[in-house]
Amino acid sequence: MPQLGLGTFQSNDAALCEQTILEALKVGYRLIDTAQGYGNEKYIGNALARTDVPREELFIVTKVWFRNHEDCRRSILQSMADLRVDYLDLVLIHWPFGDTYRAWRDMEALYAEGKIRAIGVSNYNADRLIDLIQYNKVVPAVNQIETNLQSQQQENREWMEKLGVQHMGYGPFGQGRINDIYDDPALTAIAAKYDKTSRQVVLRFMLQMGVVLIPKTVNPARLRENIDIFDFELTPTEMQTLSRMDKSQPLIGNPQNPALVESSAKWG
Repeated sequence: MPQLGLGTFQSNDAALCEQTILEALKVGYRLIDTAQGYGNEKYIGNALARTDVPREELFIVTKVWFRNHEDCRRSILQSMADLRVDYLDLVLIHWPFGDTYRAWRDMEALYAEGKIRAIGVSNYNADRLIDLIQYNKVVPAVNQIETNLQSQQQENREWMEKLGVQHMGYGPFGQGRINDIYDDPALTAIAAKYDKTSRQVVLRFMLQMGVVLIPKTVNPARLRENIDIFDFELTPTEMQTLSRMDKSQPLIGNPQNPALVESSAKWG
C-alpha cells in the first residue's frame, strides 16, 4: 500500500472527479480512496477505465456504508462493478454503526475468495478495534481515522501498533476547521527552512509517524504540492515540536460522541 494517496470525499461532480483522478494518476498517485457513501465510485471507475496506468500498480480502497451492512456482499460487488475492477485492494467498514459483525463476516468471505486483497475498518477507537479482533477470524489490516495536528491519535496509534493494524489518516488538514494553525510561527519556521508550505510539513510529519495519508483536493496545483514531500526529512526536535500541537480532540469523526452516533440515524 502506498503511504500517500488521494482522498475523494465530497468529490461529487462527475466531470471534475474524473478529471482529478486522471490528473492524480498522471503526477504519480497510485492509491485512490473512496467510499460507497461518497456517491462517486462510478466517476472514479470511469477514470480508471481511461487511464494507461496498469491495474496492478493501483491501490483502490472503498468503504462499506453502514446502511449496507445487512447486504454487505452485494454492496461490495456493486462497488467493484461501479469502479470497473475485478478485485479491490482494500475494503473498510466505514463506521462502527449497525450490524458490523455481519458485515465483517461477509468481508472475511470475500477476502478468502480473493475478491478483496485486504479488509479493515474506519473510525474505530481502540476499544471497538480490540472487540472486533477478539471475536472474529481476520485482524483488520487498516484503521482509517481522522488524523491531523490537533487530533494526532497518539493513544489509538499505540494500540494499533500493538495489534498490528496500519494507521491510515483522513482529514490531515482538518477539513478547514483548523486553518489558523498553519500560521503558527513554529510551523512556518520549519516550512521556511525546507522551502516547503506549512501543509507539506504537516504531511511530512505524519508520514514520518508511519501514517498512510489520503489528503483530498480537486485543485491540480494542490495535487502536486501534496505529493511533493519525499525530498526532505524532519529532525527529531522538529517532530517533537509538532507533536506538542496535539490536543487529542477529534474535529470530524468521533464515534464515541453520543450526539454523532444519534445523528447517524438521519444520514443518507
